[in-house]
Amino acid sequence: MFSTLSFQSDHGSRRPDLLFRVGAGIVVMASAVAMSGCGGADAGAGESAAGEGSASATSAAAPGSTSATPTAPPVAATGSSSGSPAAAGQGPALAALATLPVKGRAPKTGYSREQFGQAWADVDHNGCDTRNDILARDLTSRTTRPGTRDCIVTSGVLNDPYTGSIIHFKRGEKTSNAVQIDHVVALSNAWQTGAQQLSASTREQLANDPLELLAVDGPSNEEKSDGDAATWLPANKPFRCQYVARQVEVKVQYKLWVTPAEHDAIAGILSGCKGQKLPGAGAPTVVWKAETAPSSAEAKASAPVQKAGNKSAPKSSSTTKKVVKKVASNTALDKAEARRKQAKHGSSVYYANCAAAREAGAAPMHKGDPGYRSGLDRDHDGVACE
Repeated sequence: MFSTLSFQSDHGSRRPDLLFRVGAGIVVMASAVAMSGCGGADAGAGESAAGEGSASATSAAAPGSTSATPTAPPVAATGSSSGSPAAAGQGPALAALATLPVKGRAPKTGYSREQFGQAWADVDHNGCDTRNDILARDLTSRTTRPGTRDCIVTSGVLNDPYTGSIIHFKRGEKTSNAVQIDHVVALSNAWQTGAQQLSASTREQLANDPLELLAVDGPSNEEKSDGDAATWLPANKPFRCQYVARQVEVKVQYKLWVTPAEHDAIAGILSGCKGQKLPGAGAPTVVWKAETAPSSAEAKASAPVQKAGNKSAPKSSSTTKKVVKKVASNTALDKAEARRKQAKHGSSVYYANCAAAREAGAAPMHKGDPGYRSGLDRDHDGVACE
C-alpha cells in the first residue's frame, strides 16, 4: 500500500509538472507567434510611417530646400514681377525696376560723348536731326524756318516737366539754351552702367532714342549734369514718378544696370506712385498741366510793393522763373556789359551755379573772368558754364 501510495504520490506529483511544462511550452509558442505577428504589424506600420514621412519630407523639400539654399532669380527675367504681389500692386514701373541688375558703377575710363555717335544724328532718317525732332514733339505753338521742310524749330512754348513752368522758346545765340534736350539717363551714367559693352551703333541709337530724350528747362538740365536718381531729381515733384519710370524703361530697353543707391532712390519714388506705368517706346509728349508762369505785365502788376517801414520786399526764390521771364521779354543785358558791371565788384562776384551766371548774362566765363571758379568748370577746360 505504501508502495502504491508512493507511486500515486510520485505519479500525481509528476503529472502536474508535465502539464505545467506542456502548458508553458504552448504559452511560449503562442507568445512567439503573437510577437511575430505584432512585429510584422509594427514593421508594416513603420514602413507606412516611413512612407508618409518620405512624402511629407518630399512635399516640404521644395520650399525647404529653396529656403535653405536661396538663389537669386535671374535679374533680367521679366516674368519675375508676376510672383510679387507687392511689386505688381505698385505698377509696371516698380515691377520693371525689380528686373534690373543691381551692382556698382563701372569706371568712367574711356568715356566721351563721341562714344555715343554723332550728336543729334538723324537716326530715323526723316530728314530732321534729333534735337529738332524732340523740340517738335514737346513744344506747342511751334514755328519753323522756311525752306527746311518744317524741320528747324524757331520758336514754341514748352510746358516744362522739370520745373512745372511755361518757357517761351526762341531760337538764337543767346536764347536757345533756355530749352535744352536732356538725356534722361545721362550718357556718362549709361556708360558706367553697361553701355560700354554695347556696340557703337546701339549706343548711337540710345543717345537719339525719343524714349531717352526730353525737352526741358536749360538751367535744370545743366544742374543735373550726369547725375542719377540718387543725386538729382526734378524740382517739379509731380513729375518725379514719370521721370524715374522713364529711366527704368531706358535701362530695361538697353540692358543697363542700376547702382544700389540709384535703385533705392527710384524704388523710394515709385513706392509712392500707385500704378505708375512705363512710358513706352513711343515716348509720348508730356501731357500734365504745369503751373502757368505769369507774363511780364502780370508779374509787374502782381509784384508786392515795398511799403515804408518794411525792411525788404519779398524776393522770388525761383531762378528758373527769372530765366523764363528773361527769355519771354527778351530784355537781358548784353553779356559784355554785364561783365563790366560785375568787374567793379572784383573777387566778390560769386555765382551759386551756371543758372545764376546765365541769368546775370555772364556765361560763359573764362578763367580770370569775374565769377569764374573751378566748381562751375566741370570739364576743367578753362571755360565755365559754356
